[in-house]
Amino acid sequence: MKLHKLEGYIQSIYLVEYPDKLLLLDGCCRADISALEIFITDTLQRSFSDLKLVVVTHMHPDHAGAAHKLRSLTGCHIATSNVKGHWYAGIEGWLMHFTDILLAKWVAKRLNKPMKRVWYSRKLNADHKLDEGEALPGFEDWVSLSTQGHTDRDISLHHIPSNKIYVADLMVTVKGHFIPPFPVFYPNRYRASVNKIINLKPNSIILAHGGEVKPTKAQYQYLLSKAPKIPKTHWRSVKARIKNTLANRS
Repeated sequence: MKLHKLEGYIQSIYLVEYPDKLLLLDGCCRADISALEIFITDTLQRSFSDLKLVVVTHMHPDHAGAAHKLRSLTGCHIATSNVKGHWYAGIEGWLMHFTDILLAKWVAKRLNKPMKRVWYSRKLNADHKLDEGEALPGFEDWVSLSTQGHTDRDISLHHIPSNKIYVADLMVTVKGHFIPPFPVFYPNRYRASVNKIINLKPNSIILAHGGEVKPTKAQYQYLLSKAPKIPKTHWRSVKARIKNTLANRS
């Protein structure tokens, strides 16, 4: 197993190489497809169809955006968490999906990236639904861990032989600190997920936004100290800003 890290549109891309197949640890942005294809065909000198499995850890634009298109291009399968329903279901889901697309574009602008297409389906049609501790189909050295909190369906991916864990957006790095992501819809689940990772004592953890790291006990405690006690979501942030604006005007 060889782990390749690529610079994605607004996140890191992790491609796992085996002699006979490739595994993508997350579904990337829609804008990442051409860069991924060039890396596989030019740098690795392999067929794009060697990509056999794409995991979608959750439904945000930089984790699910390329999954469907990659399947149509390569014939790969898509795996995700075994959670009923769609994250972006209903009218509220449509609005949240639209908001998350805009946030992805805003992040790209802050990173001085050119404007590219990031729109993708808000409903995922997966080939495999993974339960806690279930091995990835065709890649049995990796198992799925339920690490909800950021959303209701987040998973992390544990490579058992190396004891490395890809945690996606479970934490991000800001000014040398590990902090919770935004949003956190389920605070209690979030803290339980962080503690699950801590208790597994991984040799390293792999972040979608921050690379491969080895947090200290103090850094984990700092992360937990910053974990919200109530949901920290788009709508609550908007309401808080409106409330502060009205208070300042009175």
